[in-house]
Amino acid sequence: MSAPDVIPLQPAFYNPQARLCAECRVRRFALFGALDEAALEHIHGQIAEIRLAPGESLYRMQQAGQAAYTVRSGVVRLERTNERGERRILRLAGRSDTVGMEAMLGQSYAADAVACTEVMVCRLPRHLLDELTRDQPALLRDMMKRWQRALDDADEWLTELCTGPARRRVLRLLLKLSEFAEHDEEPVWLPARQEMSAMLDMTVETASRLISQLKREGVLTAHGQRSATLHMDALLQTLRDENLDAGA
Repeated sequence: MSAPDVIPLQPAFYNPQARLCAECRVRRFALFGALDEAALEHIHGQIAEIRLAPGESLYRMQQAGQAAYTVRSGVVRLERTNERGERRILRLAGRSDTVGMEAMLGQSYAADAVACTEVMVCRLPRHLLDELTRDQPALLRDMMKRWQRALDDADEWLTELCTGPARRRVLRLLLKLSEFAEHDEEPVWLPARQEMSAMLDMTVETASRLISQLKREGVLTAHGQRSATLHMDALLQTLRDENLDAGA
């Protein structure tokens, strides 16, 4: 008796990286979400998974851009240091965000990319994206959307996190950090006070005083120096009160 035909329930991936891409929880939100399984099987050998420890660099400003990167987990900060040695954090990137897209235009990286937490990224080489955008028009549109989102994020940092009363800036930063948690009750990464200073254009002392104040008010509960649980009801109400006071 001949063996019955077996109809696979899902595509068979012979390469572990292709399987990893197909099963990735962030794929539908990430750059390659527009690709079907056949395309993933074709490109798997050119995508590398990179893991970074906190404080480790993904790439450096002015380094020749050879690849873009999709963040699978963790938080990455994009920062610049001027000729006087003053550091400025331009924005944060989290799960499903793409960083280093200036490499797609053959440009050098515009900022340092540094891991804030343990980070996992997928490296997308420039030549691969050049090839795919020729054959996959949907991918090119998605890249343009991501570029626009990065510009919007940069504008948000300038308008929401670097202007206005210091207390409101800290509250808005905490709200932004909540976006990087996978679950509502999951602790978030808490920047060091020096990092808050570089993000929010305030002194280290001011950042430290305001975080201590918000702890006492029940807006957050710290777990050591670099992690905190945000109490969203209290955070949102405090931010509304701050906005009302500013409007008055």
